[in-house]
Amino acid sequence: MMRTRLLLCVTFCCLSLSVAGDSSTSLPEENGVLLLKKDNFNRALKQNKQLLVHFFAPLSGDSQRLALAFRGAAEQLIGSEVKLGVVDISKETNLTKELNATTPPTLRLYLSGDRHNPVPCPVFQSSASIVMWLKRRAGPSADIITDLNQSDRFVASEELVVLGLFKDVERGRVEVFYAAAVDLPDLPFSVTRNQDIFRKYDITQDSVLLVRQSTPVQVLKVTSQMTKEDLISFITVHQLELVTEYNGQTASRILSSPVLNHAILFVNKTDERFQTVYSDFQAAATPYRGKVLFVMVDVDEPRNGRMLEYFRVRESEAPMVRLVNLTSHVTYHLPSDTLDTPTIIAFCKTYLDGTAQPKMQSEVLPADWDQKPVIQLVGENLERLAFNPDKTAFIMFYLPYSEESRSLFPLWEELALHFLDREEVVIARIDASANDFNLSMRERYPALRLFPALHAERVVAYSGQRNLKDLVQFLEKEMERAKMDRAQEEEDRRKYIETQKAIEAKEAKEAKEEKQEL
Repeated sequence: MMRTRLLLCVTFCCLSLSVAGDSSTSLPEENGVLLLKKDNFNRALKQNKQLLVHFFAPLSGDSQRLALAFRGAAEQLIGSEVKLGVVDISKETNLTKELNATTPPTLRLYLSGDRHNPVPCPVFQSSASIVMWLKRRAGPSADIITDLNQSDRFVASEELVVLGLFKDVERGRVEVFYAAAVDLPDLPFSVTRNQDIFRKYDITQDSVLLVRQSTPVQVLKVTSQMTKEDLISFITVHQLELVTEYNGQTASRILSSPVLNHAILFVNKTDERFQTVYSDFQAAATPYRGKVLFVMVDVDEPRNGRMLEYFRVRESEAPMVRLVNLTSHVTYHLPSDTLDTPTIIAFCKTYLDGTAQPKMQSEVLPADWDQKPVIQLVGENLERLAFNPDKTAFIMFYLPYSEESRSLFPLWEELALHFLDREEVVIARIDASANDFNLSMRERYPALRLFPALHAERVVAYSGQRNLKDLVQFLEKEMERAKMDRAQEEEDRRKYIETQKAIEAKEAKEAKEEKQEL
């Protein structure tokens, strides 16, 4: 009897501990979304086969928009095997660095507890996009259409749809179509092998149709060499109108387009000349489809104020055309008051040929630009300071509205204070959105560039860790390297001067001898 009671007691204690342990592993939630931190992230991975995580930046407008869509998706996914969680990157800096989540994509799907190989997510427009992406990942990613009536209903269901016509809808070339459908959750996808539908659209081989308002607008023949990326590029290029008006609904699609060269028409839609200017601009867009994205901005729309500010365009200057590359951010201004089709086409040609001259913009130089530890540069004095052969300049190129840029300001101040007593070192920064410069910037802002104290105009990109120790080590190392190169420059310069003097002396001697002979 005593032994039985002892066993019951032990069992009860174990069960109590087990229950207590289970309750301690519960994770905090808000509106169905897990609130993830460094101390509970691994537990969340273990407890959820699929964990979709939003790395949230509180000061970012895009992040705020995505947060709303994320919460909406969480409500729709209650009871599914997918759990949603959020990490506040402004607070969980160590976790964010560990997960290498300091740069986009800000949304990642972790599978089966693997924290090292998350699935990157496309840019989502809404909660419906998030749910559709997850649904298509689970499969099937496209509906199968079996007859002509079903096809007609599908192409009329949305403004733009993607219809795949494949002889085999289970394997082979159609697999690229299914893969592309997963990564484009905002567009309706359907596929068919019905020969009546093939004949209706005069299709004889595997093809993808973009259908706008029941009318085919683009056809792509699918080959065995075509990749998912090829198909996605085709769809994203042609899903936009020939000229796309910039607004809240189109902004993300414009910025996520694979076409990085943008021709932007700033125009007042209430102006009596609008229809003529717009028609000419639209006609010029046709030959550059896929090379230049044509965008229209209504200067009379108050919500477009930020675009006008970014490109430093005044409402009174419209209509005008600017060309910009989203990688270099260098802006080109159409040098003509005539905005007809031939002029715009010629302007685009000179831009793509590399013969157009950029419009170099510069902020006004602040009165106290060099009075603080971190010097504030503008376009007009950037090169003069950066390529000063007697100074080593370390410059941050930033975007004032970027949280990632602003978060680096305190570190840049620390670096400037560290070198405050070194007159030969300049720590500076420049607003890349308000000033143009002839430098290639292939990475995201903020970009860090070192300009060594040399006569040669050398530029060194910094790609290391962004902390004081590594920045100081990098700067010191490059300064030592430049010191040796500078000594070589001086030696080469000395030899050059001596050679020139010898040549001049020889020529003078020969001239004197010729004169004496005469």
